[in-house]
Amino acid sequence: MPALSGVLTIEEMKQLARRRVPKMFFDYADSGAWTENTYRANEEDFAKVKLRQRVLVDMTNRSLESTMIGEKVSMPVAIAPTGLTGMQHADGEILAAQAAEAFGVPFTLSTMSICSIEDVAENTTKPFWFQLYVMRDRDFVNSLIDRAKAAKCSALVLTLDLQILGQRHKDLRNGLSAPPKFTPKHIWQMAARPNWCMGMLGTKRHTFRNIAGHAKGVTDLSSLSTWTSEQFDPRLSWKDVAWIKERWGGKLILKGILDAEDARMAAGTGADAIIVSNHGGRQLDGAPSSISVLEEIAQAVGDRVEIHLDGGIRSGQDVLKALCLGAKGTFIGRPFLYGLGAGGKAGVTRTLEIIRRELDITLALCGKRDIKDVGPDMLYRPGRS
Repeated sequence: MPALSGVLTIEEMKQLARRRVPKMFFDYADSGAWTENTYRANEEDFAKVKLRQRVLVDMTNRSLESTMIGEKVSMPVAIAPTGLTGMQHADGEILAAQAAEAFGVPFTLSTMSICSIEDVAENTTKPFWFQLYVMRDRDFVNSLIDRAKAAKCSALVLTLDLQILGQRHKDLRNGLSAPPKFTPKHIWQMAARPNWCMGMLGTKRHTFRNIAGHAKGVTDLSSLSTWTSEQFDPRLSWKDVAWIKERWGGKLILKGILDAEDARMAAGTGADAIIVSNHGGRQLDGAPSSISVLEEIAQAVGDRVEIHLDGGIRSGQDVLKALCLGAKGTFIGRPFLYGLGAGGKAGVTRTLEIIRRELDITLALCGKRDIKDVGPDMLYRPGRS
């Protein structure tokens, strides 16, 4: 297997992770709902966006530094919230958070993480962001918010598009669970990846630690599984956003906007940012890709709220294209999971390095020196003035 320094693309990192992570967990990261049409479109539609190549401009002293919701970032890329991250690699959320901190980009911890809010806070030195799912048990939601405050999280990311869980065929066929059930199929998958197994044997973090021991009635793994399947709240509405904003009291990001009308409503809530996202194609199969609706949404809200994009980014060029179409920042989910599965903390760092280098070179070849100067004028659009 190649050393991580020899991995030059996110696709190469993906293939390395495929060989190192048990199939059920790799498939969890690398899957979409139903036909996976939207999952594929998220990535494929970036290729339809073309850049203007410019020449004979001064390309020295380039800068990728920017801000996301007022926080300084080394490049406008954040680690997206992803569930079961600690099943891609032992203590995965902790390692990814440490890599992001060292790199100078935000890390977002999922409610459905393997490492808890407290686990990550105890093993990092700078504030991270926390992603919240609204459950039927509102006392538990209040508790999650209080725990995020106690951990000094600097932003709350409220996910809006998972009131009902989309069906992902791979997860059902694989019998996905955390920790995995010891069936012959699963035992074979794990035994074929001894390094993964050794890592898991060396940690106590094997289940949803934000939930187990914190939610009412969740005392063992079987009740946890039942609880999580029943707790996503289909009643979630815009009035709940106002309640959460007041309850949180800090910076609020709304994740899961894919429609211009919803974007205008989100801007009216007083949120600090919205994330244009279709949940990585894992919810409504047949929905448009995130990049294809970004410009329309950015135009609909103007400067009323900061725009971020999540979904389909596999390169620094993709980051630049999103910025040109109106995003202030971007999120990567699968790319960092591939890096984590391929090489732990070092793999996440290598993923960020790949994206940064591609972003820097593409910025220069488009005739710009500062990432804050990018805009739609950098896109090749025949017939447009």
